[in-house]
Amino acid sequence: MPEDRSIDEDRAVAEIAERLQERFPDKPAAEIVAAIDEARASFDGAKVRDFVPVLIEKEAKAHLKGKR
Repeated sequence: MPEDRSIDEDRAVAEIAERLQERFPDKPAAEIVAAIDEARASFDGAKVRDFVPVLIEKEAKAHLKGKR
């Protein structure tokens, strides 16, 4: 993956963490980070990365809601 795309994805993931912390203020930050990391790891082999941040957020949100 080109370096700038990796930086963009990292920035998007940081923004996801902020949004999820706002949406789930009762959840510890470590739990939110763990949900994001688990979701992100599931896309490690994805060749097309354009929608990975959206999918990470969706998966992490489902996990935090207890639906996964």
